[in-house]
Amino acid sequence: MALSPEVSFEDIEDDSDVIETSKTYKIDFETGRMTGDMISGLEAVEQMVYMALRTERYTYAVYSHNIGNELQEVLSDHETTDAYKEMEIPRLIEEALIYDDRISAVTDFEIERQGDAFHVSFSVETDEGTLEIEEVIGEDV
Repeated sequence: MALSPEVSFEDIEDDSDVIETSKTYKIDFETGRMTGDMISGLEAVEQMVYMALRTERYTYAVYSHNIGNELQEVLSDHETTDAYKEMEIPRLIEEALIYDDRISAVTDFEIERQGDAFHVSFSVETDEGTLEIEEVIGEDV
C-alpha cells in the first residue's frame, strides 16, 4: 500500500515563450487621469516611457521599484556641474526604461540646457518599432 495516492496529471503546455500584448488604459498626461480608452503596442510603450520619465522611483508605494527614474537626486544637486548632469542623464534614463521587456535599446541622446532644466531627446527601440522621445526634465526640481 502506497503512502500517497497515485495521481496522474495532464500535460500542460508551456506557453512561457508567448508574448502578451501590452494592453493598458490610456492616460491623459495634461489632466493626470485615465481616459477610459484602451491602448496597446507602440502607443502603450510610449506611455510607459513618459510615465517612467515623470515618476520618481521609490516615491509612490503603488508602483513597483521598477517604475520611475532616479534623475531627481542628480538634477537637484546644486554642487555638481551641468557637464556631469548631462553625462548622467542618459544612463539614468536608460536604467529607468531598459527593465521593460518590450524595450531593446535607448540611444541617440541629445541634451540641451534650457534655463534650470534640460531638454532631452532620444530614441527607444522596441519590439513594436522605434519611438522618438522628447522631454524637458528638471524644471520642477
